[in-house]
Amino acid sequence: MKCAVILAGGKGTRMKSDAPKVMCSVLFQPMLHYVIRAVKEAGCESICVVTGYKHEVVEEYLSQDIETAYQNPQLGTGHAVMTARSFVEKHIGDKILILNGDGPLMDAETINAAYAYHEENENAVTLVSAIVDDTEGIGHIKRDENGALLRIVEHKDATEEEKNIKESNAGVYWFNGESLLYAISNIKNNNAQKEYYLTDSIEILLKSGKKAGAFVCENSEAVLGANDRRQLNILNTIMRRNINDAHMINGVDIPCTDGVMIGADVKIGRGTSILPNTIILGNTVIGENCTIGPNSYIKDGRIGNGVVLDNVRLTDSEVEDGADCGPFVHIRAGSKLCKGVHIGDFVEVKNSVVGEGTKCAHLTYIGDSDVGSNVNFGCGTVTVNYDGKNKHRCKIGNNVFLGCNTNLIAPVEIGDFAFTAAGSTITDNVPENALSIARAKQVNKEGWVNEKKPYKNM
Repeated sequence: MKCAVILAGGKGTRMKSDAPKVMCSVLFQPMLHYVIRAVKEAGCESICVVTGYKHEVVEEYLSQDIETAYQNPQLGTGHAVMTARSFVEKHIGDKILILNGDGPLMDAETINAAYAYHEENENAVTLVSAIVDDTEGIGHIKRDENGALLRIVEHKDATEEEKNIKESNAGVYWFNGESLLYAISNIKNNNAQKEYYLTDSIEILLKSGKKAGAFVCENSEAVLGANDRRQLNILNTIMRRNINDAHMINGVDIPCTDGVMIGADVKIGRGTSILPNTIILGNTVIGENCTIGPNSYIKDGRIGNGVVLDNVRLTDSEVEDGADCGPFVHIRAGSKLCKGVHIGDFVEVKNSVVGEGTKCAHLTYIGDSDVGSNVNFGCGTVTVNYDGKNKHRCKIGNNVFLGCNTNLIAPVEIGDFAFTAAGSTITDNVPENALSIARAKQVNKEGWVNEKKPYKNM
């Protein structure tokens, strides 16, 4: 059985954030989100997250199936694993993955490739390494003349010759459970920082006659982490590029990637075009042959085939096949636009169902309403859903024509094939096939302007 310990206790001082380091975001998700996702995709059935700084923030974020261990004070990576000793003891016969919670680019492919190397070589511990150009601050992988792993030398403790070694420790390890328990039981803090380093487990296990190896990761980006906001920006750039590339390979058209940000969990059908300055997040699913953008924001949307969303903000709502929206449209949570709906400029829909073929061309608010099919909303129509204390719903039947600047004072029902006259304020139900006129009679007062002189300089 595979299981994992994720180290997530750091403060991340250089991030200059009040949040724990692992909760700093990449593409609008905490870095920890991506690590947990990769670990689960790699087949780890049990996970323990070691928390520390503001542990309650991390613990609140985690799902209930994930165990936690609390590291306080924080005395190094070895000490972090020591705090998860009960988890290690419980999985003494399993393979235990240890990795950092601030490495969002680590993927299941790399994790499983390292696992295969670990098993094939019958190692007690296998670390993941990468060849890097910038050797400042890394843990250098020291090998013998035959290429066998000897130990990890921290940069501050390395000789000038060792500082030139470009093979870097990625901070990712596969351990046999019993070997990990032995190692953390024997790690000492005989160093200037008086901390317990997990890297010392390599020498400990080698001296005990166990086998240790280093798997060189071909994708050096997978091992990147972030210590400050500049490095966090680099992770965002790489993640964004990787996700966009994957969608394009799968048949999604992104003619210009400027401002296009797509979350890792988003699914998009082939033939769909994503235009500049479009952000798509959450568990959004978009069908085939759609045009999304420019300048659109979608979170947790369910979008059918052949949909056009131009300058649209949509959250937690559904749009069925062939509907089009925009420009400058807001679709708020709980809404459903059925097939062939047209929503034009400066329209807001909130917590409403809009039936097939309904048209709402411009300057309208549809809130808390159940709208039938083939309804026409005149310009400036408003469903007045709030009375100052409670929200109420409107029900609008099929084939209704709502004249310009109609106010529907909820709760009110409009029957099938009914009409409302422009400028009407509807407070009572309208029967089907009826015309409802609800406006004051026009009165013209001749000579009033000359008499009252309401304008300046008269």
